[in-house]
Amino acid sequence: MGPATGVRPIRVPRHDAEPPVHAVRLPGGTFRMGSDEGLGHPDDQEGPVRAVTVGSFAIAATTVTAGEWTAFVDETGHVSDAERFGWSHVFHLHLPPAAAARAPRVRSAPWWCAVQGASWRHPEGPGSDVAGREDHPAVHLSWRDARAWCAWAGGRLPTEAEWEYAARGGLENARYPWGDDLRPGGEHQCNIWQGDFPHRHDADGWAGTAPVTTYPPNGFGLFQTVGNVWEWCADPWRGGRVIKGGSFLCHDSWCNRYRVAARSANEEDASAANAGFRCVWDLPGPDAP
Repeated sequence: MGPATGVRPIRVPRHDAEPPVHAVRLPGGTFRMGSDEGLGHPDDQEGPVRAVTVGSFAIAATTVTAGEWTAFVDETGHVSDAERFGWSHVFHLHLPPAAAARAPRVRSAPWWCAVQGASWRHPEGPGSDVAGREDHPAVHLSWRDARAWCAWAGGRLPTEAEWEYAARGGLENARYPWGDDLRPGGEHQCNIWQGDFPHRHDADGWAGTAPVTTYPPNGFGLFQTVGNVWEWCADPWRGGRVIKGGSFLCHDSWCNRYRVAARSANEEDASAANAGFRCVWDLPGPDAP
């Protein structure tokens, strides 16, 4: 699979309060947030569906890429939480069998391995790098890391309401950014797990992250708001921060949180191979929220 055609190249944002040229400017409005379908985990509290109003804002068309993150680090010297801690979580099938066998596992999700040396620079641990993946999402980044990049770019992380409003692309009550059918016409619309999770991934999809413009954008022009990587939001919840959109590891048998109403949370300093973010900017002038 290749990137969608006709897409402008991703550019590093300017360092001021003005949104960069590739950001999507949204006028704001009232939308129906959440879901009453009962498809999510009860503890996720997706419902009830309620009317929520957001002001105008601009949002990046894609998650921040490895190339954009590298430019930020080159300029600022930022050290990510994963680099400070010395490790991060890597999916077991992305490691050599011997490395996966000796890595500590998450008890409630044993497909996650705590890998020494894993970070945004080394997504699968020592010996891996981001060369050739500059247009993939930057990963292994905590909420604190994401907030630092957004501040550098003159923006901020989206609220959960802003994220969901943008992710819906103007569709009301739709399950996904493109409608209610997961695979309209049999075509994949997002990067999620295909196969027997977590043991086998079918060859017709991406085994890990995909380039940020791989699949068609939603009605607002945003790419891959569901699947690929979880996206940090500003809102506190469950002792951490809200994450939205699901990731390449989501599958109905375990986690169907690749719906726009779905949600989860993680600690502010947590990182993993499927965690990224996108930035929003306040619009100056009379249209500002």
